[in-house]
Amino acid sequence: MPNAITRLITWMRGEFVGEDEFGNRYYRDKTAPASGRRRRWVVYSGGDDEASRVPPMHHAWLHYTIQDFPDANRPRRAWEKPHLPNLTGTPDAYRPPGHTLRGGRRDRATGDYEAWTPE
Repeated sequence: MPNAITRLITWMRGEFVGEDEFGNRYYRDKTAPASGRRRRWVVYSGGDDEASRVPPMHHAWLHYTIQDFPDANRPRRAWEKPHLPNLTGTPDAYRPPGHTLRGGRRDRATGDYEAWTPE
């Protein structure tokens, strides 16, 4: 849930633009300032405000790389993968074999390794 100031600014000045597949809601300022750029912001769904939960196209909109808000029905290209937030520091983070949180045991060496020795 956003803090009190973000809720107040969103209520007073925010114009709802859209939502992404994760439930994050995107807003822009109702009025264009003299500079011509409306302020854009996101209100995250869930508990933590984690920037890596913003999909790439929505990130591009927030940072004025693209003008129009991303269309949810836009067909995906064959090479595009679904967006995953950064899982570092969570229980779902990648841990290689031998990591202490995966038991700390590596597979035995297969004998194909040959140590380098200086000549």
